Formats: sequence, structure tokens, C-alpha cells
Amino acid sequence: MKPIPAFFQLIRWRNLVIILLTQWSVWWCAIVPMATWNRPLFLNGRNFLLLTLSTVFIAAAGYIINDYFDVRIDIVNKPDKVIIEKVIKRRWAIIFHTIFNLAGIALACYLAREIQNMWVVSIQLFCTLLLWFYSTHLKRQFISGNLAVALLTGLTVLILAVYEPTLYPFMRRNYSIQASGRNIVNPFWVIMVYTYFAFMLTWMREIVKDMEDFRGDAEDGCMTMPIKIGLHPSGYVVTCLGVLAIIPLCIAAYKLISGAGLLLGIYVLVGLIIPLAALLFFLPGKHTSRHYATASKWLKLIMISGLAALLIYHFKQG
Repeated sequence: MKPIPAFFQLIRWRNLVIILLTQWSVWWCAIVPMATWNRPLFLNGRNFLLLTLSTVFIAAAGYIINDYFDVRIDIVNKPDKVIIEKVIKRRWAIIFHTIFNLAGIALACYLAREIQNMWVVSIQLFCTLLLWFYSTHLKRQFISGNLAVALLTGLTVLILAVYEPTLYPFMRRNYSIQASGRNIVNPFWVIMVYTYFAFMLTWMREIVKDMEDFRGDAEDGCMTMPIKIGLHPSGYVVTCLGVLAIIPLCIAAYKLISGAGLLLGIYVLVGLIIPLAALLFFLPGKHTSRHYATASKWLKLIMISGLAALLIYHFKQG
């Protein structure tokens, strides 16, 4: 593999595109429409671009440092996909990791200065430190590694609400509000539901990925959930998390269908709840790496399908 394609594979460019599209969808669908309510937005096109670049840079640094400390595991689990040491030297991996982190923090500091609230930078600093500790310690620990990744994913969505002061007054409002003379779904409520949805599905997917990588993780001495309690009990945990994800979605779908968002409520039911429920029945079927890999991709597709819900919300509010 040539160095440039290897570098883009190292930083997981496809995942970075998903992060960018996720933040853009939340921004465009839930935040931008508020500009028509005579409310000035801090996250205009320029500031949103800087914020999402900050997120992407820090995520790229996280992927690099994760592979840096996972060379031995990846040689067992994915020998054909190992990049560090085979294509990119370890020293250059650390240099790229440092550059991306500094760039992400610098952009966050600039935005914090513009918003006159330096405390918001603590989110990026927290994510940077958590990614490092995840790669060095948490990933190999029971539950904590999965929770760390899920938390980071949720923060990718939540950070948009933190950096947009116009949303602050909506924090204590009901799911339905009056805007421009119409009854619409509270944009802050939409962002919180999607944050929870992303958090829960990522937590589930991380456990399923550990089930897929069971053999290599065991050889490296990791203490992931499948190694600690077994594949069958881990599958039950994923099922419980799936139920916890479905319950709020059912409540949201009911309120939407009976209130201000019929089409959105139907989509949440058909496009998110039913596929997620089907996955919970599919997961216990087999106990092979290929089966768990399919389940992991299924979860990723459900997460991406959540973006369509945001698009429906946007056009229904427009």
C-alpha cells in the first residue's frame, strides 16, 4: 500500500466523513432554521465549518493513536490492514497525532474566544484526553472502553448545542414549541434525542465489535466484555441496551405522530425502531466473527438512517 492511501486509511477517512455529515445534518436541520425566527446564530456557515474541522481533527488524532497502541492486536485480527510500522513509521504516527490535536484545540480556542466563553473548550480537551486514555488503558478494560467511545460519539452531536447560545432558552421548553406562528418540534429536544440515540447505538456497536474481535483481544490480554463474561451474556447486554434505545424512540414516535410531526414519527417507527428491533432478534442467531461483523454494519446503517430523520424534521419545519 502506498503512503498517501495508507494515511487516509489510518485516519479512517470514511468515519470522518460520517462525523462531518452528522454534524452538518444536525446543524442544517435543527439549528439553521432558527435564523428565520429572528434569532442571530453564532454557528453561521464559517463558525460551523471551524467547529466541525476541530471535531474531525481530534477524531483523526484519536484514530491514529488507537492504531499506534493496537499494532499487536491488529496483526492477529486484521493482518492485511495494519498500517503503522508496515507503511507509516511509529514516529510519524505520533507527529501526525500531535498536529491534528493541536489544530483541533486551536480552532476550539478561537471559537470560544468569539463566543466569549472559554469553558466550552473543555469539551475538546476532555475528548483529546479521553481518546488517549481509551487507546492506552480503557480499551482493554471491562465496560469502560465501550462507554468511552459511546460518550465521544454522543458529544459529537451535543457539542453543536453547546456552541450555539441561541439554543439555550429552549433547554427548559417542552418537545413542542411555537415559532413563526406554528407549532413545531423543539430543536433542542431533537438534538438531545439524536445524542442519546447515537450514544446508545455506539455503545451497542462497540460491544458487538468486541464480540467480533474476541480471539485477537484474548491473545493480547484484553479484558473486554465478551472475554470477561462470555459471548452469550454479552449478547444479552446488547439486547438490553437495544431495548433502552428503543423505548425513548417509541415515546418520541408516539408524541410526534399524535402532535406536531406525523411524517417524522412514522419514519422513526419504520426507519429506526423496527430495524433496531429486528437486529435484536438477529444477533443471537450465530456466534461467529462474520455474524458479528454483519451485526456491526447493521448498527452503523441504522445510525446513518437516523440522519434521514433530521432531514425530514428540517423540511417539515421549513
